[in-house]
Amino acid sequence: MPEKLKKNSWRDNLTDNLCEAFLNLKDIEDVYNFLEDLATIGEIKSMAQRLEVARLLSLSKKYPEIVNETGASTATISRVKKSLEYGAGGYKKQLGIRS
Repeated sequence: MPEKLKKNSWRDNLTDNLCEAFLNLKDIEDVYNFLEDLATIGEIKSMAQRLEVARLLSLSKKYPEIVNETGASTATISRVKKSLEYGAGGYKKQLGIRS
């Protein structure tokens, strides 16, 4: 199977609907309310932590600093770093990083 097909194999009608739901939200309070209904607080906090790890990595922070600032494991930091370097570009777009 070509790499591009494997990479996007999780995309389907259900995930399209989820993405559309996010696009329909009007403000931060709508996003908070939707996230609270959609995910556990732990899942939301984990996503927020990963975004912060990405931000700190983009500032060239070292792993020990990131662990201290976020509480993220080195495994999480490594996964985020891999996504920043080789991923779909979502972190870079959100953080305003040019490729």
